[in-house]
Amino acid sequence: MILVTGATGNIGSALLRELQESGAGPVRALTRDTARAAFPAGTTAVEGDLARADSLKPALDGVRSLFLVSRIGPDAEIIEAARSAGVEHVVLVSSITVRTHPHLGPAGENLAVEQLVRGSGMAWTILRPTQFASNALWWAAAIRERGTVRVPYADVGLPTIHPGDIASVARAALTDDGHRGRTYALTGPERITARQQVATIASVLGRDVPFADISRQEAHRTMTAFMDAESADAVLDLTGGDVNDELLAVRDTASRIMGARARTFRQWVTENAAAFG
Repeated sequence: MILVTGATGNIGSALLRELQESGAGPVRALTRDTARAAFPAGTTAVEGDLARADSLKPALDGVRSLFLVSRIGPDAEIIEAARSAGVEHVVLVSSITVRTHPHLGPAGENLAVEQLVRGSGMAWTILRPTQFASNALWWAAAIRERGTVRVPYADVGLPTIHPGDIASVARAALTDDGHRGRTYALTGPERITARQQVATIASVLGRDVPFADISRQEAHRTMTAFMDAESADAVLDLTGGDVNDELLAVRDTASRIMGARARTFRQWVTENAAAFG
């Protein structure tokens, strides 16, 4: 039995489809509300809330492999609940920033969860993806409203990854014991700048999308309306203010594990064009 947390998210929803299509066996999808859940045929929706580790006991009963999206609830308690339930293997979504920017607060938090999993006594596989292609949804409202996309560091190219590729690697890790005890840094197939991303969205939509390269200070003022100043600084560092060779590196890890070329940003936009209007 496999339990997928974050089941309605960008990675989790794609992972559920892959697990069903590959005939991986019984799969459960964790959700806070089973009555409103919509998952692929053959998937069992189970109720539970990562913010309350005590709610997970029924969902974990009989589970042998766990796909874990961390930093949503009390990770130490969640990992202990999994161990106590007899889970044998955890596939953890962490972040490439553990390797590239260990001094940043969010990276330190991800590293702490990695260490909890490694010390749990369960087998583990750790996924460290780079920037998600789906982060472009931050611009969706402005694009739908025919507004201007305003971005700092417009010409810094990052190897953005399609969430479906993270799901494909997770599916392989959950169904093939050969991935146990491995840590994978995952990127997309090429670097792409914010300016190029917006141009790609415009091309797929078939219309102009106004774009402006703004200062870090202006971006920081905008971001602190919905996140704390430290988190805003971390995001700005990672999207251009403090890049390094490790963050910029294009890796073939995902394509090797999947046995197929990693998906491009254009593929993600084509699949999600409706979000941009």
